[in-house]
Amino acid sequence: MLIPLLVSCGHYLDTSPDRKLVKRVEERLKPDEGLPLPAISQLPPQTVEQALPKFKEGRPKSATTLPPPSATKPELPKAAPEASKQLSIAAVRSMALENNLDLKIAQADPKIAATAVSEEEAKFDDLIFAKAKYGKKNTPAQNLDVVSFTPVDPNSTLKNEVDKLTAVPQETEILDMEAGIVIPLRTGAKVTVSSPFDGKRQFRGVASDQYQNALRFSISQPLLRDAGISNNVAGIRIARYEQQAVDVKTRLQAIRVLAMVERAYWSLYVAWGELDMRRQQYENAANNLSMVKKRVAEGLTANVEINRAEIGVAERLESLIIAETSLKTRQRQLKLLLNAPGLDLDSQTLLIPDTSPTLLEFNLDREQLAQRALDGRLELLELELKLAADLTKIDYLSNQTLPMFMLDYNYAALGRDTSSYGGAFDQTLSGNYSDWSVGVRMEIPLSNELRRARLDRAVQERMQRLTTQQLRELSVRREIYDALDQMSQNWQRILATRQNVVLAGLNYDAELKQFKEGLRTMTEVLETLTRLGEAQLREVRAIGDYQVSMIDLAFATGTLLGHSRVDLGLNANAQ
Repeated sequence: MLIPLLVSCGHYLDTSPDRKLVKRVEERLKPDEGLPLPAISQLPPQTVEQALPKFKEGRPKSATTLPPPSATKPELPKAAPEASKQLSIAAVRSMALENNLDLKIAQADPKIAATAVSEEEAKFDDLIFAKAKYGKKNTPAQNLDVVSFTPVDPNSTLKNEVDKLTAVPQETEILDMEAGIVIPLRTGAKVTVSSPFDGKRQFRGVASDQYQNALRFSISQPLLRDAGISNNVAGIRIARYEQQAVDVKTRLQAIRVLAMVERAYWSLYVAWGELDMRRQQYENAANNLSMVKKRVAEGLTANVEINRAEIGVAERLESLIIAETSLKTRQRQLKLLLNAPGLDLDSQTLLIPDTSPTLLEFNLDREQLAQRALDGRLELLELELKLAADLTKIDYLSNQTLPMFMLDYNYAALGRDTSSYGGAFDQTLSGNYSDWSVGVRMEIPLSNELRRARLDRAVQERMQRLTTQQLRELSVRREIYDALDQMSQNWQRILATRQNVVLAGLNYDAELKQFKEGLRTMTEVLETLTRLGEAQLREVRAIGDYQVSMIDLAFATGTLLGHSRVDLGLNANAQ
């Protein structure tokens, strides 16, 4: 009854880490990673048209009502179907999670961490052992000790006789075998159950046969150092904490890559808008040049205006070339992150953003978002797992400073027979002959400085990590507030640049009309055209920066915009 009880205690007691912390990790690693901004907005989100009247109250009264966004939104160039590929945010997420090389590298980390847990658990694997040895001795006669005889029978003639013993020549065959199992328990004990048996046959001298068998049971249980389940499974708990931390780190890498991809996506959107604006500038300058040449031919304008118009065309051609190169660079950046088949870095396929930007103003609760970040940031959760592992390590090292005190118990049922192994085994089962012992062992280091130093270092490392946790929490709150301010700033920029585009367009039309009436030079017309183009460019950049600021806000809370459904298998089902 003793062995099954010990095995049960040693193998089936709970060795899991902190259940509450593990549950938090499991909840945090669920596929849904969305930060639905409309759902957490204190007020209903506002479009640009809804927010503009209030914005204009503190702005110059000359600003007129703006047209809808589609009227001022730069149109993307039309590429040939076989040379272009339209991509939505959902498609970009899916492609990145499937093909991104950084994620493929990170995907191996959870598997490596799982092997570390298996290594720690394997320390408690049962060990089955067996051995067998056959030998043969052919020994000559040998002089042995000089002995004095004390007979039991008082009438014996050997009383007080001194004689020398001599071993006669012998030929002996020996077969020695043993089989058993060693069971390491999580209480720190080691149980050994074995059955040794051997046989001896002598052919010369005094011929005899002897067969011996035994059933042995032994257990060694630490009572101080290495005693108790918590100390012996500390390695498993630490490995599981580290495995959870690696899972969290892998999820964080997936979120980081998705954020990088989305930033690259909106950067490409801005590059397309800039190229479209530069092309419009070039076409307007070219149309002005044609108009000037026609007016000079008709004698309505001085010939010098042709040179001024040609300068304007040349300047805008340079800007158009730079915009095309910038587009290629940002295309290549997105292709690198996607690493998708058919999208080689130097391929001619044009990637065209297909998702429209979110032009909504959100009134978000700053403190709610900050608390959401403190609860959901994966860096903080990873640090919390490491702190839990540190606490387990400190408990273990504290136990290691105790003296070694072992309790040993051995029991064996013995059997012997002169004819066969079966007879010896039957005698063993009868229990008539036994051999048992119980004892203690103790080891006390003189200084114990090594183990105390290890404990002190673990304590100091935990104190350092606790301070790091406080610093990170402050940093997270700062990131949330910075992201909210940046998001508000970029929204104000969209409103301001939207008005600027309309006013610059009206000004350009007025200057061009006065040029035709002979009241302005082409230089002045080109200056207003430049201001119109810069206003359009600032609007496109403001829209792109606003999308990026929403991404940064979601990333600061430890999530992503929308519902990315990121799992630890690194598969995506973007919605």
